Amino acid sequence: MPETRVPRRRRFLVCEPRHFAVQYAINPWMQPDIRVDVDLAHEQWRSLISAYRSHGHAVDVVEPVAGLPDMVFAANSAVVVGGRVFGSLFHAPERRPESTHYETWFKSAGFDVYRPEAVCEGEGDLVWTGRYVLAGTGFRTTREAHREVQEFFGHPVISLTLVDPFFYHLDTALFVLDDDNIAYYPEAFSAGSREVLARLYPNAVLATRDDATAFGLNSVSDGHHVFIAPQAEALAAQLDERGYVPVPVDLSEFRKAGGGIKCCTQEIRS
Repeated sequence: MPETRVPRRRRFLVCEPRHFAVQYAINPWMQPDIRVDVDLAHEQWRSLISAYRSHGHAVDVVEPVAGLPDMVFAANSAVVVGGRVFGSLFHAPERRPESTHYETWFKSAGFDVYRPEAVCEGEGDLVWTGRYVLAGTGFRTTREAHREVQEFFGHPVISLTLVDPFFYHLDTALFVLDDDNIAYYPEAFSAGSREVLARLYPNAVLATRDDATAFGLNSVSDGHHVFIAPQAEALAAQLDERGYVPVPVDLSEFRKAGGGIKCCTQEIRS
C-alpha cells in the first residue's frame, strides 16, 4: 500500500512571460531560430498558477522587464531559507540584469538580500531539503558559491557535480519530494555524486533519461501533490505508486529555453 502523504502550503514567486523569447543560446535546449508561441506560453504559465492556487498555495508575481526574456525563470533569482534571501549572480551576461530586479522585489517585500560574490543561479542549483542544501556545479553555479551559501545560511551544503550539458542546472536533474526523499536522474551526475545521493537517499525515485528530457525532474512537490510535466509518464506512475499525487501541467513551450515548472517557480520559505 502507498504511504499517506501530507501536503504543506507553500508560497511561490513567479514572473509573467510577457517578454519570453529565445534570443540567444546559453544551454543546449535553446535555438534562437525556433519561434516561441507567446500566446501558448502565457496560457501554459497561467495554467501553472491556477494549479498552484487551486491546491492552496500562495503566489506572488514580480513585474517582468522588457529585454530580459528569461526573467520568467524565477527559480534562478535566489534561494530563500528561513526568511533569508541568498541572491544570484548569473553565469551568462545576458541574464545578469535579472538579479537587480528580483532583489528590488524581495526588498520591497521586506527581505534583506545577500549578493553572492561567486557565480550562483539560485534554486536552479541550490535545493533546500529541510536539513541541508544540495548544491549543483559543473555548468553554472561554482563551488565557491557553495561555500558562500553554507556561510550565509549555516546549514550543511552538499556539492554535486553535473556532467550532462542537457541537465545544466540541478533542478533539471533532481527535485525534493518531501523532507525525507527526492527524485533524480542518476546519469546526470558524476560517479562520486551518484554515490553520495545513493547513500543519502537509498529509497529515492530514479528517473529515466526520457523522464528527464521531458523535464519531469523540473517539478514542484508540496509533499503530497507533485506538479509535473505530463510527458514524464513513467516518472508520474512511480510517484503514484509511492503515494504522491501527480498534477500534470504542460509547460512545453518553455522547454525551448531549457525550462519547466520548477524553473518558473521560486519558493519563499519563511
